[in-house]
Amino acid sequence: MADPFGFMKYKRKDNPYRSVAERVLDFEELQVPLEVDERQEQAARCMGCGIPFCHAGEFYGGGRAVSGCPNDNLIPEWNDLVYRGEFKKAFDRLSRTNPLPEMTGRVCPAPCEKGCTEALNGDGVAIHDNERFIIDNAFEQGWVADSGRPKERTDFRIAVVGSGPAGLSAAWRLNQLGHNVTVFERSDRFGGLLMYGIPNMKLDKDVVQRRIDIMAEIGIEFVANTEIGRDISFEALEADFDRVILATGASVPRDLQVPGRELNGVKFAVDFLTDITKIVLANGDKKMRKSLEGKNVVVIGGGDTGNDCIGTAIRLGAASVTQLEITPQLPGQRTDANPWPEYPMVDRKGYGQEEAIAAGNINLTRYATSTTEFIGAERGQLIGINTVQVGPGFKPVEGTEETLKADLVLLAMGFTGAEQSIFQGFGITQIFDDNTTNNEKVYVSGDAKRGPSLVIWGIREGRKTAEKIDETLRVMVTQ
Repeated sequence: MADPFGFMKYKRKDNPYRSVAERVLDFEELQVPLEVDERQEQAARCMGCGIPFCHAGEFYGGGRAVSGCPNDNLIPEWNDLVYRGEFKKAFDRLSRTNPLPEMTGRVCPAPCEKGCTEALNGDGVAIHDNERFIIDNAFEQGWVADSGRPKERTDFRIAVVGSGPAGLSAAWRLNQLGHNVTVFERSDRFGGLLMYGIPNMKLDKDVVQRRIDIMAEIGIEFVANTEIGRDISFEALEADFDRVILATGASVPRDLQVPGRELNGVKFAVDFLTDITKIVLANGDKKMRKSLEGKNVVVIGGGDTGNDCIGTAIRLGAASVTQLEITPQLPGQRTDANPWPEYPMVDRKGYGQEEAIAAGNINLTRYATSTTEFIGAERGQLIGINTVQVGPGFKPVEGTEETLKADLVLLAMGFTGAEQSIFQGFGITQIFDDNTTNNEKVYVSGDAKRGPSLVIWGIREGRKTAEKIDETLRVMVTQ
């Protein structure tokens, strides 16, 4: 264990955020890492508890939620190693289960920290930031590439369709196990939502590209701008590869079919974030012109994507930003029905919401509010929306109708699931718990199987799918 008295000696200290006034001027990363000695103090807070709930991954709520990390991460072990200054060993333990910790160390909501024993009566260990330190240091020291190199190569070829968390995780592990891996991506860059669905200030695209470059260096082939079923037939992919993993994500956004949906100015959040990230990447300096200056922006939906849209709109100079949530506001602290170590379902402000309020959007979020109509001008341009407050069962409350100005509406209501055409192309009608399907050569992994979920779930799914494929292929060799 780390320092037995560390949790009493040191208060929790997160990687600090840059000031609102500074960070809204660019798309640079939000947080500034602590110095090494401070990071070791944070690792010292891990108390070596007898039952580490942080990595228990226990389901609750009928299996809809998880307490602690679901990825089997050896959290107390690498916390102890960071405290002791054994950073290489810490990296070895971290990378044993997580091939993409630089992603989770930046964007994961950290259910591990909420399930930490210290979170029962205080602040949990800063696991999320410790993880980021370990992997960023490993990249600086040049340890990452060797951790993914296979000891020997097999003759098996595996195609991974999709390069999000599940696809990259599966590709890394399969290569590590000695197989020959090709990753196909229909976009122009690799990373899936890591590249285009999460804005640069939250996950710098240099970080994503750094991982892709290392993967290519150790033998993984990447093919961009290629859609299976259009550029390569389903039959050809099956014929050319011993196994195929479909890790295409849950890419179908939830729509809002109310009058006026066709108006110019109503966009899916993921399309908006993708467009802005492409401009940021093209500019290079991560500063943007104020393309939303004077515009009224409405974000429909909460969660991380809604928060990302708010922060992006502020950086682009929006005159006003309003967020609509159809659900009631969450309580300020845990209720008796939501005890530790469950993830706390409490009201919290994200970085984007903090920035919007600082910019003068005092009444930023309107809860229990539904949109009933998009209002357009004669030439089809959005100019406003009609809303109504809702009660139990989301039923409209009479007399609460309101019209809001809106030049841009961003639909950030989550995703409904995977695109079905690729499943149909491979004749998939059943997907089993172990990620196998009724087509023995084709596996489905990550959000494409689970539905929209956390990055860490995609990483776990990809790793487990890779290990399942390795097991079946090695059985073939021995038969």
